[in-house]
Amino acid sequence: MLAAGLGLASAAGCASLVAGLSPQGPPAGSESALRLAPGPFAVVRRDATLVDASRPTPANGSFAGAPTRTLETTLWAPESIAGPLPLVVYSHGFLSLRHEAAPLAEHLASHGYAVASVEFPLSNWSAPGGPTLHDIASQPGDIGFLIDSLLAGAPGLSLPAPIDPERIAAIGLSLGGLTTTLVAFHPELRDPRVRAAISIAGPSALFSPRFFSFAPVPLLMIAATNDAIIDYASNATPLLERAPHAALLTLAQGTHMGFSGITALWLQLWPNPDTVGCRQLERSLLAQDDGGNPFAALGGAGHGIVLTGWGRPPCAGEFASGAMRPVRQQRLLSLGVRAFLDSQLGATPRERRETWHYLAETLPREAADASFASHGIWSYLGSADS
Repeated sequence: MLAAGLGLASAAGCASLVAGLSPQGPPAGSESALRLAPGPFAVVRRDATLVDASRPTPANGSFAGAPTRTLETTLWAPESIAGPLPLVVYSHGFLSLRHEAAPLAEHLASHGYAVASVEFPLSNWSAPGGPTLHDIASQPGDIGFLIDSLLAGAPGLSLPAPIDPERIAAIGLSLGGLTTTLVAFHPELRDPRVRAAISIAGPSALFSPRFFSFAPVPLLMIAATNDAIIDYASNATPLLERAPHAALLTLAQGTHMGFSGITALWLQLWPNPDTVGCRQLERSLLAQDDGGNPFAALGGAGHGIVLTGWGRPPCAGEFASGAMRPVRQQRLLSLGVRAFLDSQLGATPRERRETWHYLAETLPREAADASFASHGIWSYLGSADS
């Protein structure tokens, strides 16, 4: 949630500071160090403007609305590769932009994934009428339209190989994590082409067990214990009790802002990067407060949506000291994301089993500040491999 408005100008200047910090990567020669290295493929990046003429952009503040939805899109892909490509669709957080996860996208593309990220019309930093949460019910449809466009060969987003329609995953950070969970499970908004989902510090307290019963999609939550924006205790800890095919990767002392690639460098020396994020978030939410629940459009109990009693509000608690360095958090994020994707979308049962073993056992052993738990998902993977 919220990264783009914090500025990029300081990144280069901070690089020298980062170099002087204690090592933030995995032990040399470890499996994690090998997996963190760039893959064998050169990466190309393409930008395009997609227009969905079938759905409107609603009015928002001073913005009168539009009959279509304009979606600025970036695609990262291997420059040259044989065979169908697995596709990962990334959803950015509130007050952020589609380039939020550029380091993660480049890492995945170097290992053979096509990664596409769309800028949501009304929740990005520069949205007309001001960024709003009230368009959240439209964002899963934006993901579906992007998948349609890529499968159809959208102009400007050409790929070296076709997309494999059986290997499509969705990932998102914060509000984008909520969007990802909706597109994977919501009884009306979900896209059945999404075969795996990763919510990075996404809100989940509004989902009951019923919500996760509509589709058996493997879900990984990656969460941080020092997250001041999306409370860990309310959103991450209870997930395994509600979602039978879920797993949880926890980063001890990680923060919300530490997950954003945009802020990985210039917030290195902040005691807790979420202090910066909360100032921006509180200003934005105050400006758009109309007294209504922005999630009411998602449905109610019949959809598995809980509209009240979500636990601690964003930025309501104290900011914990001793936060994980964002550079380390980004590296652990890359390791967890790619391992889970490989365990779900890998080309062979052996690859899927080996990467699941890495995620569940090797990564926590090599990184003391990472822990893993799952409920039901291993038996699901086993039946998929048989």
